[in-house]
Amino acid sequence: MQIRRIAGALGAEISNVELSAGLSRAQAAEIRAALLEHLVIFLRDQPLSPQQFLDFAATMGEPIEYPFVKGIAGFPAIIEVKKLEDEHVNFGGIWHSDTTYLEEPPMGSMLLSREVPPYGGDTLFANQQLAYEALSGTMQNLLDGLTGISSSAKADVSRTREDRIRSDGKDTRAEVYVAEHPLVRTHPETGRKGLYVNVAHTVGIKGMSNEESAPLLEFLFRHQVKPEFTCRFAWTPNAIAFWDNRSAQHNPVNDYHGFRRVMHRITLKGDRPR
Repeated sequence: MQIRRIAGALGAEISNVELSAGLSRAQAAEIRAALLEHLVIFLRDQPLSPQQFLDFAATMGEPIEYPFVKGIAGFPAIIEVKKLEDEHVNFGGIWHSDTTYLEEPPMGSMLLSREVPPYGGDTLFANQQLAYEALSGTMQNLLDGLTGISSSAKADVSRTREDRIRSDGKDTRAEVYVAEHPLVRTHPETGRKGLYVNVAHTVGIKGMSNEESAPLLEFLFRHQVKPEFTCRFAWTPNAIAFWDNRSAQHNPVNDYHGFRRVMHRITLKGDRPR
């Protein structure tokens, strides 16, 4: 197994491993360690069946269902993340950490590319630990005591789900989820602090009026995705991206209108942010 960094801020490609053959305990531990170090890891040329994809995910954590979209046939924990040729909005097409509106947001998420456009459709990732560490000590001290409010109903991201809910939505009436989490999260495995706000889901700060919280949040939303905190992944068929949702954000670039892009996604169970 070889691990190669792809950017200064975060991200590494892992090669010389065949997930379809299954992982030894040592290989699984090495991949998990790479995730903790690099926050997002990539494995190309992995033509996995849904069961093999789920088996790999189970070596990294506990797969769980996504709240709004039903899974593919026979695999409720695997959803299709897709944009069709006639669609103009891509699913989750905004900077975000996954489902921070849940009381226990996911530990991580995985995407496996099934169909990719001839160009475009890359995904950006941003290191939230670096973003926090780049702040002044005064700003860090201010943020350390604050609690953010996340909602699943924030308009900009809700619109990115509309096509998929129409085609693949769960039969139950869509719920609105709201949760409160610290603006600065301590990683439960590494102990590093990182920003835990995102423009897609964070709607306010507990104990502050909108007028008070909005300027602070707008500053953080701009700061946390500066180019020096990011990496970019160009998809190829049968590639996997696996990111640590506790310390990295992502943003799928919507620059391939007229072409089809289909991914399979698995979400892994997390814990309450502290």
